[in-house]
Amino acid sequence: MNNGLIIVNVIVFLLLIGVLIIMQKKHISFSKRVFTGLGLGIVFGYVLHVIYGADSDVISKTIDWLSILGSGYVKLLQMVVMPLVFISIVGAFTRLKITKNLGKISFLVIGLLLFTTGISAAIGIGSTIGFGLDGIQLTEGDAEASRNAELVDRVVQVEGMTIPQQILQMIPNNPFADLTGARPTSTIAVVIFAAFIGVAFLGIKRKQPEEAELFAKIINSLYAIIMRVVTLVLRLTPYGILALITKVAATSNYEAIVNLGTFVIASYVALILMFIVHLIMLSMAKLSPVLYLKKAMPTLTFAFTSRSSAGTLPLNIKSQTKDFGVSEGIANFAGPFSLTIGQNGCAGIYPAMLAVMVAPTVGIDPLNPSFILSLILVVMISSFGVAGVGGGATFASLIVLSVMGLPIEIVGLLISVEPLIDMGRTALNVSGGMTTGILTSRITGEFEEEVYQQKEIVEA
Repeated sequence: MNNGLIIVNVIVFLLLIGVLIIMQKKHISFSKRVFTGLGLGIVFGYVLHVIYGADSDVISKTIDWLSILGSGYVKLLQMVVMPLVFISIVGAFTRLKITKNLGKISFLVIGLLLFTTGISAAIGIGSTIGFGLDGIQLTEGDAEASRNAELVDRVVQVEGMTIPQQILQMIPNNPFADLTGARPTSTIAVVIFAAFIGVAFLGIKRKQPEEAELFAKIINSLYAIIMRVVTLVLRLTPYGILALITKVAATSNYEAIVNLGTFVIASYVALILMFIVHLIMLSMAKLSPVLYLKKAMPTLTFAFTSRSSAGTLPLNIKSQTKDFGVSEGIANFAGPFSLTIGQNGCAGIYPAMLAVMVAPTVGIDPLNPSFILSLILVVMISSFGVAGVGGGATFASLIVLSVMGLPIEIVGLLISVEPLIDMGRTALNVSGGMTTGILTSRITGEFEEEVYQQKEIVEA
C-alpha cells in the first residue's frame, strides 16, 4: 500500500517539474521560474505533511526519491565550490585591474564583512533582550539530548582553545587535504593558500613576465571552464528549489516551531533588521535597494532553501558580476571570503543570541555594557573560519560560548527549530557577501552602474 502512495507522490512531483519545464520552453524569466518552484514546493510539501505526517514512512521514502534532485543539486554545487574558491582568488590576482588596488580591496572586503558582523551581533543581542528570551526556560527532550551527545566531539575541538589557537587552526598545513573540505576551517585555509599563490604570481610578474603570463592564461582558462560547469548546474536551480522546499515543508516539526515560537520570531526579527541594514548601506552608496531586492532574490531564495552559503557561491558570484556590475576580481574576493569571514546570520546574530540567553544561567547580567562589548568583539573575531555549510552556526556558537566561558548545552536545545532558522541565517550570510562586493566595487570605482540599473536578471 505504502509503495503505491510513494509512486503517486513521485508522479505528482514529476508533474510539477513538467510545469517548470514548460515555463522554461516558453522563455519565462529565470526569477519567475525560481519563485514558481518555491511556491509549488511549499504547497506540495505541506499537503504531504497534512496527509501523512512528518515522521511517516511514506514521507521518508518519498523524500528519498525527491532528494535525488534536491540533495543532488546541492551536491553538484558543492562539487565546484572548492575549485571555484581557489581559482577565483588566484584569478583575482591575475587580473590587472585588481592588482592596482589589491590592498584597498582586501581591506574593504574584510573590513565590511567584520563591520556588518559586529552590527548583526548587536542586533541579535537587542532582539534577545527585547523579546525577554531566557535559556532557563528551555527543556531537554529526547531529540535535544541526542543532539547534545553529538556535540560532545565538536566541543572537544573548541573548548579550552584560546583565540590565538583558533586563528592557528585556519592556517593551512596541507592545502590538498583542505581542498577536500577535511576540516571545519578548510574553506578559509584554501582562501589563504590561494592568496599566497596570488602574491607569488605578482612577484613573478615583475621578475619573469613571460612565465607569469603563461600562468595567468592557464588560470583564466581554468576559471572559464569552472564557470561553464557552474552555468550548467545553475540551470537546474528552479528544480532544485522545488525539491528542497518540498522536503522542508513536508518534514518540519510544526509543533516544536509553535513551542519555540518566540525564539523563532525573535531570530527572524533580528535577521530582517540586519537585512534592512544591508539595504540602508546600499542606499547610502546611492544604489537602489529595490533593484537589489529584485535581482538578488533568486540567489537568496536558493540560499534560503539549500541552507548552504558554500553551495550558493556560484550564484553569489554570478549575481555580483552579471546582475550588479561588480568587477570579476572583486566578486572573486568578496564571494569566497564571505564563506568564512563575517557571516552575518550564522556567525553574527545566532551566537550572540545564544550567549545572551544563557548568560543569566551563570549569574551574568546580559545588560552589562562590558559583557555586551566583549561579546560583540568575540563574535567578530570568531567569525573567521566558520564553514559556509549547514552546521556553521553550531560551530560558531560553540566557539563564542566557549571563549566567553558560557555553557554550550543551549546549542543542542534548539535542534527542533534549527533548520527553519538556518534558512534565514544562510540567506542573510549570502546577502552580506553580495552587499560587500557591491560596496567595495562602488568605493574603488570598479563598478558598472549601468549593469546594476538594468531591471532584468541575466540568465545563467
